[in-house]
Amino acid sequence: MNLENLVAIDIHTHVEKSLWMKTDPQSADLEAAKGRYFKYVAMHMSVPDMARYFRERKTAFVVFTVDKERGQGIQRITNEEVAELANKESDIAIAFASIDPARGQMGVREARKLIKDYGVKGFKFHPSVQGFFPNDPMCYPLYEVIAEHKSIALFHTGQTGIGAGMPGGGGIRLKYANPIHLDDVAADFPDMSIIMAHPAVPWQDEQLSIAVHKPNVYIDLSGWSPKYFEPKLVQYMNTLLKHKILFGSDFPVITPDRWLADFDQLDVKPEVKPLILKQNAAKLLGLG
Repeated sequence: MNLENLVAIDIHTHVEKSLWMKTDPQSADLEAAKGRYFKYVAMHMSVPDMARYFRERKTAFVVFTVDKERGQGIQRITNEEVAELANKESDIAIAFASIDPARGQMGVREARKLIKDYGVKGFKFHPSVQGFFPNDPMCYPLYEVIAEHKSIALFHTGQTGIGAGMPGGGGIRLKYANPIHLDDVAADFPDMSIIMAHPAVPWQDEQLSIAVHKPNVYIDLSGWSPKYFEPKLVQYMNTLLKHKILFGSDFPVITPDRWLADFDQLDVKPEVKPLILKQNAAKLLGLG
């Protein structure tokens, strides 16, 4: 990966189309609800399609699926598919995996294999969808593997568009995504880099406090157009957290084109913008 040729690194994208398996019809209602919430038309791509899309934009991207088989009964795109296809596009793509911590020792085995055999650099967790508190001791054997290999743990925080507007929110409980639970994780695993995904509305203050207090905790800005960022978030981006804020789009629900256009209108210091768009992520991912 040639960093000099890149204008940005998108730390948060989802692959929603598999080349190895058929689409699970169980996901149709949830996808429709997500489309209504984010006001977007589905542009689901396979990993190779995403590589072409992001290569045109000179933007590297971290790609993953979400293991929602237990939480929502939806078959996941396999981590092996994501990693194998991303590795073939290694000039632009970086593979993360997703494992529900409730998989227990089978999840621990899977994580070790993905790191060893596929070179996966991080793991995506969605506490609301997967139905767990991040500081539950159940999760710790999986975190131990991630910490041991100096990998990254990326956690959804704050409200979610998944299930929004459906009866009962699709059964998804927002309480699991309060970032305060990650304070325990960051304290117990100081060698594990943690990314808190999204501005964590309605717990923005908790999120900012943890990122300032814990050296191993970062924030990605995905899932929200920058024009909706709270003033305090922008203030911290420009000052205390300028080396710990990461660009993420949440593609395909928000495209990098839209996110970057809105980001250009934000009152961010010129010297801070390249940190957020590329340099912070490059350092965290060990890209140079």
